[in-house]
Amino acid sequence: MTAIIDYGVGNLFSLNSSFGAIGEKVFVSSNSDEILNAERIVLPGVGAFGDAADKLKKTGLYETVLRAAKFGTPILGVCLGMQLLFDKSYEYGEHEGLGLVSGIVRPISDFIPKDLKIPHIGWNKLRIIKKHPLLKYVADNDYAYFVHSYCAVNCAESIIADTEYGADITAVVANANVMGCQFHPEKSGDVGLKILKAFCELKKGDLC
Repeated sequence: MTAIIDYGVGNLFSLNSSFGAIGEKVFVSSNSDEILNAERIVLPGVGAFGDAADKLKKTGLYETVLRAAKFGTPILGVCLGMQLLFDKSYEYGEHEGLGLVSGIVRPISDFIPKDLKIPHIGWNKLRIIKKHPLLKYVADNDYAYFVHSYCAVNCAESIIADTEYGADITAVVANANVMGCQFHPEKSGDVGLKILKAFCELKKGDLC
């Protein structure tokens, strides 16, 4: 069974519904023991990095995620949840992340042409960089739905897919059993459901 972490930040209902659409049993929890006993873990997130990181720490779930990663549990960060996997973010200051994926999070305004709108909102093509079990049902040029103003950089070794929005933008990352999508699978139609399906086929220890 898959656990969706509830730390007060995230689109829990949509994620829950998407897993239900593919027949996967999920539960939403803020209980560390329940989360650590799950077969897989989803770390959602919306809003500002610093606020989300603080809430993750105050709930005690920061350490829970680190322990689960060490145990080999497949972990999927979604949107801001993906960004939290990195070393740090420079969103309204400098904030420490989980450090499970090497790299940092910076404003996309640092990289894209000035005439492009921020936040980046809408459907963009995925370009697969490396084969990975998370993307086994996804093809080059499949579309996913993005909503973000910040992106992960200095993480080339972990990028398994990117997208183009005036510059190459990190879309999907993976470091052993820790994975993340910058876009929202739960808002990305059939492509998003395929990614969630592939994630649900992973078991503890598969990617370690």
